Amino acid sequence: MAQCRLLLFLAVFFSIFGLLHASAGDADPVYRACVDQCEKTGCVGNKCSQHCNFTSGGSPIDGPWYLQEPLYLRWKQWDCLSDCRYHCMLSREEERKKLGLKPVKYHGKWPFQRVNGIQEPVSVALSALNLAVQFHGWVSFFILVNYKLPFRPNKKPYYEYTGLWHIYAIFSLNSWFWSAVFHSRDVDLTEKLDYSSAVALLGFSLILAVLRVFNVRDEAARVMASAPILAFVTTHILYLNCYQLDYGWNMKVCMSMGMLQLILWAVWAGVTRHPSRWKLWVVVIGGGLATLLELYDFPPYRGFVDAHALWHATTIPLTCLWWSFVRDDSEFRTKTLIKKAK
Repeated sequence: MAQCRLLLFLAVFFSIFGLLHASAGDADPVYRACVDQCEKTGCVGNKCSQHCNFTSGGSPIDGPWYLQEPLYLRWKQWDCLSDCRYHCMLSREEERKKLGLKPVKYHGKWPFQRVNGIQEPVSVALSALNLAVQFHGWVSFFILVNYKLPFRPNKKPYYEYTGLWHIYAIFSLNSWFWSAVFHSRDVDLTEKLDYSSAVALLGFSLILAVLRVFNVRDEAARVMASAPILAFVTTHILYLNCYQLDYGWNMKVCMSMGMLQLILWAVWAGVTRHPSRWKLWVVVIGGGLATLLELYDFPPYRGFVDAHALWHATTIPLTCLWWSFVRDDSEFRTKTLIKKAK
């Protein structure tokens, strides 16, 4: 049975490398003509953009675009081109729907419906909820370790991985925060911050998995085990931010690190006698199945809920169970070490 699960993970892992990220909508001549016309007139049919205001001579009205809307909306940086692309996309998708054609991607994204200037409202809400769940899990772990479990004579926790889980929580909170910001408004800065934060979280999660699975407690050994992963993750983040934001390569790197740590946890859950190993199995299998949502992408339902949003939804219960396992692990290790000390 364990071999079957491992084969499943490997199959998902290697299928990542066959992913293609095409944007068929960009090549649509009707869509391109609509954008060109909108940039000249500021309108798509009866819909005109507040950011495309022109003088009688065809020149933009004096003053930058961000002075044309309230202060609380300026951070989204909507301009004439982005508004034209959005309205032309919706117009073209309405035409395609009447012709019985399926939705296509535009500039790497499915045609989503905005809500108050937010590009992907469902993904933003679910990212915020993930952020709250991560924070709750971290706080519950902090209270357990610092106020409910006994300390060593040197006033330090018995649980050797306490500091690592605190760092993990910080990386998680940072990642979900920038995920919410990125799905709210996709610009170059928010995209790089979201991608970099996700890579950093996956990299540290892999380090944590290696250290816990192999029970590495010596500080020097931890540094030696972590250094190669840390170097690779740092190099990859610098590559994305300073050289090229390669979506295909980044997907392969992220999925590779994610599947590798799932395999580590799965193997460990199969050989250990940890009392909460069933929680590990649920998280590992659930995480592996949730990855399929990233592989088999589909257009957003009614312009709001796509496969990525559903992936965000699946991580919420998995996160609750994950932090439950972390708390159980801290109690289990504390009791084991106290028994050995007697």
